[in-house]
Amino acid sequence: MRADELFDALFKNQDEAYRQMQIRLLPNIAPDTIIGVRTPVLRGIAKELEDSACFLKALPHGCFEENQIHCFLLEREKDFEFVISEIERFLPYVDNWATCDQLRPRCFRKNREALLPYIRKWIASEEPYTIRFGIGMLMVHFLGDDYDKTLLELPAGVHSEEYYVRMMIAWFFATALAKQYDDALPYITAHRLDKWIHNKTIQKAVESDRVTPEHKRALVNYRLK
Repeated sequence: MRADELFDALFKNQDEAYRQMQIRLLPNIAPDTIIGVRTPVLRGIAKELEDSACFLKALPHGCFEENQIHCFLLEREKDFEFVISEIERFLPYVDNWATCDQLRPRCFRKNREALLPYIRKWIASEEPYTIRFGIGMLMVHFLGDDYDKTLLELPAGVHSEEYYVRMMIAWFFATALAKQYDDALPYITAHRLDKWIHNKTIQKAVESDRVTPEHKRALVNYRLK
């Protein structure tokens, strides 16, 4: 599929009911930039796109679905330095949580040491979706095999009034409570997070299947009123 055929393919696969749902889930972006194409279809279109290099350079894109395709193209790239360069170009145009969270390059798994300085940089940004992306990458790649408890300080040190940043911090610490409970718990018991994030973290942890019943019973006692 050529880039000039992309919009025809998108509108051919438009699902109006799905579009209306996305409009409700993405209230901060203009409804007329959402076509309403389901994710598996977008992944298929990304695989068929012939001139992907030209598409990646064509920023900003005109619709939400193009941004999602951009994520799927970067997801498959194997060259770490190329992906980092392209993400640095793309992040300023990321304007919603769905695109931010969809950006999960596979090559990061084998390049975590090289990735960490960029995560620190992204979390230190003033742009909400760049911060969210950085915390998300820390959550995905550094709460397991390459875990270092000092890295918990990075999201704990973020102070933002942006809803989608605060939600990601809560998501991060709920995941940390599932994977690294002993190190994450003091951030709750010592009230290291602001009240809203603190309570949202506990809520997410209690709702998680990965947190043990014993830990859930302990956590509910730390809710702040």
